[in-house]
Amino acid sequence: MRILITEHARKRLRDLRQEKITAADIVNAAREIPGKIPTATRFRGFFAESGRVFDIVAKDIPQGRLVITVIGK
Repeated sequence: MRILITEHARKRLRDLRQEKITAADIVNAAREIPGKIPTATRFRGFFAESGRVFDIVAKDIPQGRLVITVIGK
């Protein structure tokens, strides 16, 4: 499945709260989610390679899975 990361999510990766979370971490987390996501939904408790815990908000669209935002813990 193709994973699309919004510009908003990429911008948030530069914030202090999301420090040490990479785009690769987001792609891996989005691929772990099973099934279809018809509406924007928050998924909790993913771990970045750095050990940082984060949540993502994702939704399935015709082009693939869209990651709308990232929330670092």
